[in-house]
Amino acid sequence: MLIREAQSHDLQALLALYTQLHGNEMSAMDSAIGGLWNNIMTDQNHHVIVGLSDDLLVCSCVLITMPNLTHQQRPYALIENVITHEEHRNKGYASALLDFAKQLAMNQNCYKIMLMTSSKKEETLRFYEKAGFNREDKTAFIQWL
Repeated sequence: MLIREAQSHDLQALLALYTQLHGNEMSAMDSAIGGLWNNIMTDQNHHVIVGLSDDLLVCSCVLITMPNLTHQQRPYALIENVITHEEHRNKGYASALLDFAKQLAMNQNCYKIMLMTSSKKEETLRFYEKAGFNREDKTAFIQWL
């Protein structure tokens, strides 16, 4: 599997993959999404990481790094939208993506990476723990808008 940061031409395949994430519908390819994608592609703190198998985009996650005034002004990172195509799961792809994201965060001198999941499945929680995350240090709260 090839892991890299997304490129402009990956948008359609990424949107198709996202239909397997919480039942998202396929987004229309219009100027609004094109503008949003351009903003993401040009944001130095926004990293869409993709994994390709036989030239097919089969997994992805997003790493966002945020400037910070604490912890010796080191940034922190957030991982979101971790997804592997259902036909390509249990092959180590998501673990490889998270390792790539961790390396990016370390290269940007981040002092921590945060990740939240809506999954309550113990196997999913153990997967994230095996990837180096813990569920003991913080309590997450979400307010939907």
